Amino acid sequence: MSWHERRLAAFDLETTGIDSESDRIVTAAVSLVGDGRPSVFHAWLLDPGIPIPPGASAVHGITTERARAEGRPPLEAVEEIVALLAEQLLQGIPVVAFNARFDLTCLDREARRLGIEPLLDRVGGEDGMLVVDPYVLDKQLDRFRKGKRTLGAVCAHYNVPLDEAHASHADALAAARVAWRLGQAFEELRALELRALHDEQVRWAAEQAASFEDWLRRNGRDDRIEPAWPIVPLPDAPEAPLPLAA
Repeated sequence: MSWHERRLAAFDLETTGIDSESDRIVTAAVSLVGDGRPSVFHAWLLDPGIPIPPGASAVHGITTERARAEGRPPLEAVEEIVALLAEQLLQGIPVVAFNARFDLTCLDREARRLGIEPLLDRVGGEDGMLVVDPYVLDKQLDRFRKGKRTLGAVCAHYNVPLDEAHASHADALAAARVAWRLGQAFEELRALELRALHDEQVRWAAEQAASFEDWLRRNGRDDRIEPAWPIVPLPDAPEAPLPLAA
């Protein structure tokens, strides 16, 4: 049985912004799906402890007022999220996340800020990570397709329903469905074992970042695009965060 037909742990975050080094988690979802077993859904609403900018609220619909009234303390919620993902990875179940570089880095930094053992440490480092990123896979396998590569655009391309975009539970499930579609569509993906697939994505993500950076150079921009995947290493010293590949 190919990896895409087995159990998958679909993961998504909505946050206070787009800086994975400093922004905070507002909602999170982990959906355990596939392998012929009943689906299990987990969702969290957090009080991030800082105001949620209006622009972020306009995207995911959670206001500062609602988060303060209904959200759980980050220490409790982030511990539960990290523990659940670690449990799946230790069983060989991959985490599926669209643009995993952002979500997993954000979770890593939140855990470290809160004094929680981060996911990497719980699974024994990089060798314990098994991640499937439909964003990286789609860009690699259909690299010349025109148009956006947002989750909504990719879902439309692969005929995957996405009724509540930017709701973490809906985005997580959509990512798993896109991963399944990609596994069905591309024999070269079906043939890879999960460890090999993860390692290939590390290489592909770096190549994609380098290609985008080269395009920016040719168009007069000197932005550096982060090549690390799926979790950006901690900076050696405090510095401005790098933009993530779009």
